[in-house]
Amino acid sequence: MPALTLREILALDPVRGSAPELLAGEGSLDRPVRWVHSSEVYEGANFLDGGELLLTNGFGLTGADEGTRRQYVRELAARGAAGLAVEVGRALVRMPEEVVDEARRLGLPLLALHRVVPFVRITEAANRAIVARGLSGRSAGRLWGGDHTAALLADLADGQALNQPEVEARAALAGFHPGSGARLVGVSAHGARADLGVIDRAARSLGGVAVLRAAFPGDVLALVAMPGDAGAGARDVVRTVQRDVVRAVQEAFRAVAEAGATVAVGHAVMAGGGWLRWSETLRAARTTLELALTVPSAEPGPSGGPVVTSSRALTLERELTRGGVDANRDRLARLVQHTLGPLLAWEAAHPSDLVRTLEVHLRHGCSPTRTAALLHIGRQSLYQRLERIETLLGLEIDDPDLLGELLAAACAHRVVRGMGEASVRGLRTVA
Repeated sequence: MPALTLREILALDPVRGSAPELLAGEGSLDRPVRWVHSSEVYEGANFLDGGELLLTNGFGLTGADEGTRRQYVRELAARGAAGLAVEVGRALVRMPEEVVDEARRLGLPLLALHRVVPFVRITEAANRAIVARGLSGRSAGRLWGGDHTAALLADLADGQALNQPEVEARAALAGFHPGSGARLVGVSAHGARADLGVIDRAARSLGGVAVLRAAFPGDVLALVAMPGDAGAGARDVVRTVQRDVVRAVQEAFRAVAEAGATVAVGHAVMAGGGWLRWSETLRAARTTLELALTVPSAEPGPSGGPVVTSSRALTLERELTRGGVDANRDRLARLVQHTLGPLLAWEAAHPSDLVRTLEVHLRHGCSPTRTAALLHIGRQSLYQRLERIETLLGLEIDDPDLLGELLAAACAHRVVRGMGEASVRGLRTVA
């Protein structure tokens, strides 16, 4: 299906409401329009890539001389602009004759908008129509079977080059309208019991929050919009800001997901922070899911229930595998051997669990009580293990200067083990 044309954009209600008058470029009304922008910057042509309709209220033209105005039109035409629409009656009492003359000479469509219509209404309607037309013309393969929601989530999770108006327009087509004050949390779920139903049940348990979700081969992706309290009092606003939305989303999935499901939750981002933030939380969720499926857990998990984790819980694992696990394999193996070599040699010759004991102990502030409880052993047995670890490594494990290196190495040991097991099971690895 062909792209939306300038003629079709002129037929949209918000554009018609501005009482447009075509002053030049009558023969170019059927040229395709790639996007609609508004800008009051005189150098606005520098930001165009070609195919855009530019809206302006004319402030940049009011104080310019004739030659400068002609140059402005020439630059727009040179950049391949689909047209120029200028609001007249406020900043400009009338369209300058030299602008009309230059546009006619170059064949650039020039519109005078005689009624004030907020440009945001025009751009939103036009760009939404452009997106809808573009999606309907894409291949079914890229659209995941014609599912526009899946296509948008796939583009975000894959880090495709997008822009905020396009993302918002495509989200609106899918019925997803997060307010600028909402916080978005990416979710990625895997397993026989991880389907769209578990996403919907979690959303209902959170109070019917807005959700953008779709199923893919291997996982389910979702963006959960946790609303802000725009009309709340000062005390309520503080409470909302302090609310741990990531934990709230995790608890919702723990309550509704079934055994066999693995759910990974990304970090919270502001909906008004731009599409890159939307992409970041989705990518963090998907990367965390890959790690949760690939890397053995540092601690015994709950038996008989779903596995629900978050990107912040696996921050160290994600940092160690940044750029891909295969790319980091040799570096992590060297770190493990350099730091934990004596422990690994001991474990190879004696049945023991020293490396995991070390990691659990470090992760929980070197608390003997907490470590013993998590490992399901007595305090005396724990003290014996810790003494063995210190003897083999020749250091004190609660030395603040060593905590970072020891924890990173213990975590890297699990990652390296998970790499080998993943290749045997045929699991994907983190990209």
